[in-house]
Amino acid sequence: MTFAPKPLFSPSDLQTWLEIGTEAALAAGAEIFSLWGKVQEVEEKGRAGDLVTEADRQAEAIILGIIKRHCPDHGILAEESGQWGSGDNPFCWAIDPLDGTTNFAHSYPVSCVSIGLLVQGIPTVGVIYNPFRQELFRAATGLGATLNRQSIQVSTTTSLAKSLLVSGFAYDRVKTLDNNYPEFCHLTHLTQGVRRSGSAAIDLTDVACGRLDGYWERGINPWDITAGIVIVQEAGGVISSYDGSPLDLKTGRILATNGRIHHELSQALADTPQWFQNYAISRVQKD
Repeated sequence: MTFAPKPLFSPSDLQTWLEIGTEAALAAGAEIFSLWGKVQEVEEKGRAGDLVTEADRQAEAIILGIIKRHCPDHGILAEESGQWGSGDNPFCWAIDPLDGTTNFAHSYPVSCVSIGLLVQGIPTVGVIYNPFRQELFRAATGLGATLNRQSIQVSTTTSLAKSLLVSGFAYDRVKTLDNNYPEFCHLTHLTQGVRRSGSAAIDLTDVACGRLDGYWERGINPWDITAGIVIVQEAGGVISSYDGSPLDLKTGRILATNGRIHHELSQALADTPQWFQNYAISRVQKD
C-alpha cells in the first residue's frame, strides 16, 4: 500500500494566511499614514539612494509582531531586519514594510505595505495596502484577486503600440552597466508611454487591476514583488523572466503583463537597439 504525501496546506490555510497578511498590512499602513510628513530621520543603507526611515522600522515591527503571533513556525524575509528562521523553511513571509521609501521621505504619496507568503519558494499569498489611496489588494493561489474586496482583472490591451507600461530603476543605476535606461528609452518609443512610480509593489497592483498593461524591472528583491506576483497572476496576468521563461526570484528581474502583450514586450526588451545600450554605457563611464 502506498500513501500520498500530505499536502503542505489546505484551502482554509490559504484563507487564514490571507487574513493574517491583511491584518498586518492594515496595521502597518495605519502606522505609516500616522507618520506622514513627520519623518525626522532619513538614513542610507550602504547604497546611495537606498533609504530607510523610522516609518519603515516601526511598520516592520508591527508586521513581524502579528505574523510571529499567528505563525510562529514560519520563516520571515523582511527588508529591514533580514532573514528570520531556517532558510529551508517551506513557509516564508516576504515583507516590505514601506515600498516607496524615497517617495515617502520626500512627502510624495506613492508608497505601500507589501506582504507575501512563499510556500516552497513559490509566491502563494499576497497583500498590498496603499494607505494614501486606501486601496487594499489581496490574492491567494486559486482564490482570485481583489481590490477593496471586489474582484479585479488585468487589462484587455492586445498590442504593445497601444499599451501603457511602467518600470523602475535600481539604486545602483548610476554605477552599473546593467541598468534599465536603454529599455526605458526604447519602450517609450514603442508604446503610448512608460511610467515610473518608485514602488514595484504598486506597479504590480496597477497591472493587476488593469490601469497599466505591463511592467518590467531589474535589481528587485523578493520582498518587493512576492505579494504583487500573486495578485497579478490571480487577476489573470502573466509573470516571467525577461525572456518569457519561468521567473527566478534570485535574478532580481521580472516581467509582468496582462498576458496579451507578454511575448511582444519580452521581444522588445531583447531587441533594444545597440545605440541605446551604447548611450547608457557612456553615461555610466562618464559618471
